[in-house]
Amino acid sequence: MLGYFARRLAVMLLMIFLVSTMIFFLFRTMPGDPTAFVVDPSIPAEARQQLLERYGLHDSLWVQYQVFMKDLVKLDFGDSFFYNRPAMEIIGEKLAATLILMLTAMVFAYVIGIFGGAWMAWKRGTPLESVGITISLIFRSAPTFWVGLMVILLFSVRLGWFPAQGMRTAGTGGGTFSEVFLNTDFLKHLVLPALVAGLYFVATPLLIMRNSMLEVMSEDYIEMARAKGIKERIILYRHAARNALLPVVTAGALFIGSAIGGQVLIEVVFSWPGLGREIVTAVTRHDYPLAQGCFIIISAMVMFMNLVADMLYAVLDPRISYK
Repeated sequence: MLGYFARRLAVMLLMIFLVSTMIFFLFRTMPGDPTAFVVDPSIPAEARQQLLERYGLHDSLWVQYQVFMKDLVKLDFGDSFFYNRPAMEIIGEKLAATLILMLTAMVFAYVIGIFGGAWMAWKRGTPLESVGITISLIFRSAPTFWVGLMVILLFSVRLGWFPAQGMRTAGTGGGTFSEVFLNTDFLKHLVLPALVAGLYFVATPLLIMRNSMLEVMSEDYIEMARAKGIKERIILYRHAARNALLPVVTAGALFIGSAIGGQVLIEVVFSWPGLGREIVTAVTRHDYPLAQGCFIIISAMVMFMNLVADMLYAVLDPRISYK
């Protein structure tokens, strides 16, 4: 088990190195001047040269790459060209907001998806199954920005139950984590974007769980449990659902990375100051340190969650072992 984990960890570190190298050269070969967004074109050439030297952009590409890799080991992506602050500092702020939003949405989606998928498989062929699949596919296929606007129209404009935009009301909260995130004002702002993201995500765990349950229900041990007279509810959730969770765990690991960086539209519609929206802005501004840091952090999280999923296999299914 430990040997397998060490090998997978070594492969993960190698992949992070390769991804970081690709990202570095990709941004350096993009057309455009990285100083155009922070330097007035009318300033003297000497001032622009000083700015290039400050950010290390005057060096050769090979020297810049060496410095980039040395700093990467320390998780130092340099200073953002636009914010004039350490890029890692900005990523931490944006990542916290995105993680809370997307993890809340995923918990909502996976709780409904796992229990709903198991129940639909148990009730296969009934109207309940058809209605559940249809509703989940509608929310999966509907544009998230349109669903977000409809939710804002209903719950914010018409009913006035929740705020329509932002992460907190202007003038509330403070600088610490607890002051920003652990208060009722933040929770009210969290409800609508988390609901829209959760409805978009729910089809994946629900359909995977349903299909996996259909396979498990044909196994001999399910028939044996029924023959023993065990209650249907216990067979459903204690025996069948537990063994059907493996594909859902795999999907969940991949889901986290895509959820963190792939829900830009939700963050834009609800003006949520998250990492997805910041990536788009950083690329537009040619803000190399910030954009590189965002992509590398997301890539590392996806790889790490794949590793976690593999380790969880042995916990969920004792028949699986790593040698």
